[in-house]
Amino acid sequence: MREFDWYSRDQEEEFGEALHRRTEELYQIPDSIPDEQGIIECPVLPLRDLVVFPHMISPIFIERESSLEAIEEAQILDQTVIALTQRDPEIDDPTPQDLLPIGVEMAVGRLLEMPDGSSSALVQGRRRVQVVEFTQTQPFMKARARLIDENREVDRQIEATMRTVLELFKKCVELNRSLPEEAYLYALNIVEPGWLADMVVTAIAPSIKERIDFLMTVDPLARLNKVVSLLAREADVLELEDKIHSRAQSEVDRSQREYYLREQMKAIQTELGEGDIWTQEIEELRERVQQANLPQEAQERALKEIDRLSQMPPMSPEIGILRTYIDWILDLPWTEETEDNLDVKHAAQVLERDHYGLPKAKERILEYIAVRNLKPKKVRQPILCFVGPPGTGKTSLGQSIANALGRKFVRLSLGGVRDEAEIRGHRRTYIGALPGRILQTMKRAGTINPLFMLDEIDKLGTDFRGDPAAALLEVLDPEQNNAFSDHYLEIPYDLSKVLFITTANYTGTIPPALLDRMEVIEFPGYIEEEKLEIAQRYLIPRQLEETGLEESQIRFLPSAIVKIIREYTYEAGVRNLEREIGRVCRKIARAKAEGKRHPTVVTPALVEKYLGPPQFFNLEAERKNEVGVATAVAWTEYGGEIMPVEVLLMEGKGGLQITGQVGNVMQESAQAALSYLKSRAEDFNLKMNLFEKVDIHIHIPEGAIPKDGPSAGITICTALVSAFTGREVLKDVGMTGEITLRGRILPVGGIREKVLAAHRAGLKTVILPKKNMKDLIDVPKKARDELKIVPVEDMDQVLQIALSTAPPKRKHLRFLKRLSEEDQEEKEETEEKAPRSSSYTRRRTQTSTTQPGA
Repeated sequence: MREFDWYSRDQEEEFGEALHRRTEELYQIPDSIPDEQGIIECPVLPLRDLVVFPHMISPIFIERESSLEAIEEAQILDQTVIALTQRDPEIDDPTPQDLLPIGVEMAVGRLLEMPDGSSSALVQGRRRVQVVEFTQTQPFMKARARLIDENREVDRQIEATMRTVLELFKKCVELNRSLPEEAYLYALNIVEPGWLADMVVTAIAPSIKERIDFLMTVDPLARLNKVVSLLAREADVLELEDKIHSRAQSEVDRSQREYYLREQMKAIQTELGEGDIWTQEIEELRERVQQANLPQEAQERALKEIDRLSQMPPMSPEIGILRTYIDWILDLPWTEETEDNLDVKHAAQVLERDHYGLPKAKERILEYIAVRNLKPKKVRQPILCFVGPPGTGKTSLGQSIANALGRKFVRLSLGGVRDEAEIRGHRRTYIGALPGRILQTMKRAGTINPLFMLDEIDKLGTDFRGDPAAALLEVLDPEQNNAFSDHYLEIPYDLSKVLFITTANYTGTIPPALLDRMEVIEFPGYIEEEKLEIAQRYLIPRQLEETGLEESQIRFLPSAIVKIIREYTYEAGVRNLEREIGRVCRKIARAKAEGKRHPTVVTPALVEKYLGPPQFFNLEAERKNEVGVATAVAWTEYGGEIMPVEVLLMEGKGGLQITGQVGNVMQESAQAALSYLKSRAEDFNLKMNLFEKVDIHIHIPEGAIPKDGPSAGITICTALVSAFTGREVLKDVGMTGEITLRGRILPVGGIREKVLAAHRAGLKTVILPKKNMKDLIDVPKKARDELKIVPVEDMDQVLQIALSTAPPKRKHLRFLKRLSEEDQEEKEETEEKAPRSSSYTRRRTQTSTTQPGA
C-alpha cells in the first residue's frame, strides 16, 4: 500500500515537472517583430471548434498535414504562428475565405505523437491580430497581420466593471466544482482589463459561437461587459443546479429517516401487542377476497399476490404495483348482475316512446326479449351492429334498449383507437400498466350483464402498435368471450352475458372477420315525413323546455317545420334540424325575456325572419316537356332527390363527354346506354354514320356534388333517344334502373327514398324495375296512392311511357337531316373521284371468279 502511494506521488511529480518544462519552452519563443506599420508575417494555423485567447495556455491537436508543416516552419525559424478559427468547422481543407479576419499570435511548443496518429502541442496566445493579406496558400498558408493595440488604461468605469467580473467569477468558482479556487486567485492578480476578460472566458468555456464573439470584440470594456452577462447567466444556472442537487439529497435523507421511524414504530407496536399496521392491511385484503365471491381462478391469483405482498418490506417500490393489481381483481364485477325485464309489451312501449320509426332495430330487440322470456337460461347474447348516417339515433336507441331491459348502460367510443393495448390492456411489466378499456368499462358498469355500446367501430385505426380490430374479435365472438383474456389481468373474464351493440356510419372500413361476427341492422336516413313527425314529438318539446318556453304558448306549424327541413338542413339525421329549431326558440325566448311582443305561432315567414335566407335549394321538376332532358330519382345519405339528366348534340366526330362530377360506374352506364341506342338505330330511323358526325355531351347538374351508381342508366338512355329522335320527355315522369346492352332493366337500391323524393318533387309517374316492386312495402301508403308507379322490364316499355306522343321537334329534325345530307354528298363526291381503272380491275376480278373451271 505504501509502495503504491509512493509510486503515485512520484508519477505526479514527474508529470508536473514535464508540464513545467513544456511551459518554459513556450515562454522562450519570442514574439514576431512587426515592421514600421505594425505588421507581422507568420505561418497561419487554422483551428476548428477552438479559440485561443491572448496570455492563455491550451493544448491543441493537429491532424492536417499543412498545419504540421506550418508549425515545423515556425519552430525552425523560432517564431510564432497566427491562429485563425474556421467559420465552418466541417471544412477539411479551408481557404483564406473560410477563416475569421481576427486571430491570435500564438507560440507553439514541441509536437507529441498521439496513439491515434495525430499530434498534439501546448500553445500560448500572445496578441490579437487582424489579417491584412495572405501571402502564401501552399503547402501551408502564410499571412501578414496587423497587431491590435488594446487600451490598457484603467479608468473608474473599467475598474468598477473589473470588480463586478471578479465578484461574479468568485461566485461561479464557489458553485462550480470543476473550477479550482486557484483560478479565482489567478484572476485577482490580473491588472489588464482585456487580459482579465480573456482569462474568465477561457475558464468558463462558453459555446464556440460566444467565444468567437469575445475574440472579435477588440474593446476591453465591451469585452468586460459581455463577460458580466456571461457570468450572471452562468451563476443563475449553477444556483439552480445546486438547488436541484440539494433537493435530491434531502429527499434521500427524508426517505432514510422515514424508514428508521417506521422500524421504530413497528417495534413499539410489537411491544404494546397492537400488531403492525401493514399486517392489518394484508389481513383486510384477505378478508375482502374471501367475501368477494370470486371465481376459483381469480380467488387463487388474488391470494397468491397477497402472499407476495406480505413478504415485501412496506417501502418496496413494487408494493404499489401489486396493490393496484389486487384492487382491480376485487373491484371488477364477477357475479353481480341485474335482473332483466322480459315484458315484451313494456319494451315495445319504451322503444316507441323514445324513438320514432326504426322498425327493423325495434323488431330485432323485441324478438330477443321474447326468446329470453321463453328460454331465459340458454340464450346467447346477440352482437348487433347499427349502421347508418350520423344523427339517425343509433346511440340513443342503445340507451332506450337498456332502459327497456332494465340493464346498466355503458358506452365506449372507439373512434381514433390505434393501439391494441387499448382493448386488451398493458402487461404488468410496464410502469403504469392498466387493464384495457373493455375491463375499465365493465368496472364502471358494476354488473356482469350491462348493455355495452361500442361506438364508432368503423373508425378504428391500425399502426405499428397492433390492430385493435383484431383484439375485438375475441370480445365480439359469443363462442370465445366467456373467457376473455386481458394482458394486465391474465385471468379469464366472462363477457358472455354482456349485450354488445356496435355503431358505424359505414361498413366498408370494418374488417370482414369482425363484420362477420355482428348482425348488421341498417339505419336509413330519415325521410321528410319522418323528420316532421320526430320534430313534433321530440325535438320541439325538448327545445321549448330547454329555452324556458311552454308548449301551450308556442306552436310550430307543419309548413314551418317543412321549410326548416328543406331549406335550412341537409342531413340524414335530425341533429341540425334540432339546432335550427333551437335557434328559433331562443329568439322567441329573448323577445319574451325583454318584455317585447313575441309570436305564439311559428309560420314559414317567421322561420325565414329568424333564420335568414334559405341555405339549401332542392331541384324542382321540369316545368315543361323538353327534348334531351329526363328526370332521374337518386338516393343520397340525406334521403332521396330528383336528378335531371341533360343531353346535348353538336357537330363533331362521334365523341362522348359526361360531366357533373360523376363516378366510373355512371360513366359506364352512359356508354352502355349509347351502345344500346346504336344497336337500335334502325328502329329509331337513325343512320349509323350519323353517330360519327355528332359529339354527345351528357351533363348531370349540381356539379359540385359527387354522383355515381348504375341506377341512372335508363334515364340517360331516355335522354339520348329523345335528343336523337327529337321527341320530348314528359316533365312529370321520373325513373330509376340499370340498363344492359340488350335493353333489359335491372333492379337497384334505395327505392323508398327515391319514390318519396319523386312524390315530394311533384312528379306524377315513377318508372321502376319490375323486380323492385317488392320494395314498395316500405313506402308510405299516401305516396303509393298519389303516384303512378309503373314496373318495367325492358327499355321499350320505358320509352313508351316517358316519351311524348307529340310529333318530333322540327328544329332537331332539321339539324339531324342536314348532317345526313352532308354525309351523303361527301360519299357521292368520293365515289366520283375514284379512278376508272380501279373499277375496270374490280369488274375483271368479279368476272374471272365466276368462270367455270377457274
